[in-house]
Amino acid sequence: MDRKDRILIADDEAEIRSLIRLYLENEGYEVLEASDGPEALEKAEHECPDLILLDIMMPRMDGFHVLRKIREHSNIPVIIISAKDQDPEKILGLNLGADDYMVKPFNPLEAAARVRSNLRRYHMMSPGEERDEKESIYVRDLELIPSACMLKKGDREIPLTAVELKVMELFMRNPGKVFTKQQIYECGWGDLYVVADNNIMVCISKLRAKLDEENPYAYIRTIRGLGYRLEKNG
Repeated sequence: MDRKDRILIADDEAEIRSLIRLYLENEGYEVLEASDGPEALEKAEHECPDLILLDIMMPRMDGFHVLRKIREHSNIPVIIISAKDQDPEKILGLNLGADDYMVKPFNPLEAAARVRSNLRRYHMMSPGEERDEKESIYVRDLELIPSACMLKKGDREIPLTAVELKVMELFMRNPGKVFTKQQIYECGWGDLYVVADNNIMVCISKLRAKLDEENPYAYIRTIRGLGYRLEKNG
């Protein structure tokens, strides 16, 4: 029997952990808890969660540092949960590789819905037994292997978050086609909340830097007033 999806709740407030746990267990998830940064990192590395709900302000190590460490070796979905509702904190979290950002206080039903949405997107990208390397998509010197959740540029693997991989798959299946912010948002983040330009802007900016740090506009072009497209030719 397949195990249940395992969710790690990393927050120093026991009441918040207990409330979220109640709703997630009711949805059928297995729940882990961590009350500070080092404990969150240890459980993320050794307990193999499928998704992490990560608070920013935690003792001993804040959530941003935990996220940096996680992204060194994993692209599992991470949803930041924080009382900080200012754009700089949101942008920093997304820049560090968070897949979603929720501001406290929030409805636990919304938290459960976002967990479902991010897990569904992540599992759609996970390797399936019926899929193989023949499904690779090639554009210029890029190779996307959906069955392995992997993007390569030449011989180099480019580490991407779950959202970034979905956006790159959208682009690479349709090179030269212009996609609006709404289309990119629906592909990368789902339709749980209104389009957030910051999310898309940060995602595109990070993809550009990862694809070509010296010439960020070499692959993804901004089409003023319309959206973005992946260039077919160099």
